[in-house]
Amino acid sequence: MDKRTKTKLTYLQRARAGAAVCDHLVIELRETARLALPLTLAQLGQIAMTTTDLVLIGHFSSEAVAAAGLAVKVYSVCVTFGMGLLAAVATIAAEAFGAGKLASVRRSVRMGLWATLLLSLPIMLLPLLSEQMLVALGQAPDAARLAQQYLVGLTWGLAPALWFLAIRSFMGAVHRPQPILWIMLAAVPCNALLVYLLIHGKLGLPKLELFGAGLATTLVNFATFLAGLWFVTTRRPFSDYHVLAHLWRPDWTQMRRLIVIGIPVSIAFLMEGTIWSAAALLIGMISTRALAAHQIAAQVGAILFMIPTGISMAANVRVGYALGRNDGPGVKKAGLVAILLGTVTSAILAILIIVARFEIAEFFLGNQAGALIDLTTDLILVGASCFVTTAVYSIALASLRGLKDTRIPLLFAAVGYWLVGFSLSCLLGLKIGFGAIGVWVGLSIGTTLYAALLVLRFLLLASRLGLQGR
Repeated sequence: MDKRTKTKLTYLQRARAGAAVCDHLVIELRETARLALPLTLAQLGQIAMTTTDLVLIGHFSSEAVAAAGLAVKVYSVCVTFGMGLLAAVATIAAEAFGAGKLASVRRSVRMGLWATLLLSLPIMLLPLLSEQMLVALGQAPDAARLAQQYLVGLTWGLAPALWFLAIRSFMGAVHRPQPILWIMLAAVPCNALLVYLLIHGKLGLPKLELFGAGLATTLVNFATFLAGLWFVTTRRPFSDYHVLAHLWRPDWTQMRRLIVIGIPVSIAFLMEGTIWSAAALLIGMISTRALAAHQIAAQVGAILFMIPTGISMAANVRVGYALGRNDGPGVKKAGLVAILLGTVTSAILAILIIVARFEIAEFFLGNQAGALIDLTTDLILVGASCFVTTAVYSIALASLRGLKDTRIPLLFAAVGYWLVGFSLSCLLGLKIGFGAIGVWVGLSIGTTLYAALLVLRFLLLASRLGLQGR
C-alpha cells in the first residue's frame, strides 16, 4: 500500500471518528432535551403558582407584595433544605436504573418518602414563627405581620409539596417525567382560581386576603401529591416498581445513603436559598420600596432559574445513568452537553428579559409610582449576568451530584456565596451606598465564582472517569 493510500485511509478514519463523536453528542443532546423539557415545564408550573400569588397580592399595595416576597423567602428556605435530600433520591435511583437494579430504585423512593415526613415536621416551625424572626432581623413590623399571615396558610402544604418532589425524582430517574408535566398544567390554573377566590372572598367564600393566598397553594400542593401518587401506584411502568410495597419496613442502609449524599446537598441548597433571603433582609434595611423592587426582580430570576433547574435534573439523571453503566466517557459527555444547553438557553432568555424589563415591572406593579418601576428595571438589568451564571452552576452542581460528589461543592458554596458574594453585597450595598443595585452586583460576582469552581471540579472528576473507561 503506497503512502497516498495510507494517508487517504487515515483521513477517512478520522472523518468517520469525528462523525461518530458528533453523532454521540447529538444523541446525548436529544436525550437530555427530551428528559429536561417536561421537567422544566413542570418547574415553571411550580414557580407559576408562587408568581400568581405575588401578582394577585401585588395589586393591593407595594407593602403587600414586599411582605409576600419575604414570606416566600422564608418558605423557600424550608423547601430548599428538603429538596437537597430528595435530590439524593434521583441520584441513587438513576444510577440503579442504569445498572438494572430495580429493587434499589424502589427502596430509594420509599426511604425518600419517609425522610421527607421526618424532615418536614420540624422545619414547619420556622415559617410558623416567622413574624418574630423577621422583626428581630430588622424588618418593618407591618411587613412581618403580613408575611406571617401568608405563611400560616402556606406552611401546611410543605409536606405534600416535598412528597410530590420525591415522586418527581423517581419519575425523572426512570426517564418518564411526562405525568409531572400534566399534573402541573392542571395545578397552575386551579391555584390561580383558588388564590383569587380566597383573597377576595368570591362565590360565597370568606375573604382571607394573604392567608387565603397561602391556603389556596396548600390545597393545590395536596392535590398534586395525590395525583402523583395515583400515577405511581396505578399506571405502568411506574406501578411495576411497587414503590409503596413494604412502606412501613425501614431500610436503614438506603436511608444512610440518602443522608450521606443528600445532607451536603441540602446544606448547599440552604446556603443558596439563604443568600437570597439575606439579600432581601439587607435591602429591607434600605427601604420598603427597594425591597418591593428586589422581590420582583428576584421573582423574575426565579422564573428563569426553573429552566436550568429542569436541565439540571436531567443532567443528574443522565450522569447517574452513565455512571451506573460504567460509561466513563458518557459521564463527561452527559454533563458537558447539559451545561452547554443550559448556558445557551439562559443567555437567550436573559436577553429577552432585559428587552422586556419595563413591561415586566408594570405587569407586577400596575399603576405604582414610576420610581419603583425604574428601580425594578435597573435590578433586572443588573441581574441578567447573575441569571446566566446561576444556570451554569446549577447544572454543574447536578452533574457532580450524579457522581455522588457533594462535599467539595458544599465548600465551594460557602466560598462563592457567603465569603465572596455576601461580603461584597454588604460592602457595595450598605457601606459604599450603592443600595439594592450594589447588593445584586455582589451576588452576581459570588455566583460567577461558584459556577467556575463547580465546572472545573466536574471536568476534573469526569476526565478521571473517562481515562478509567478506556
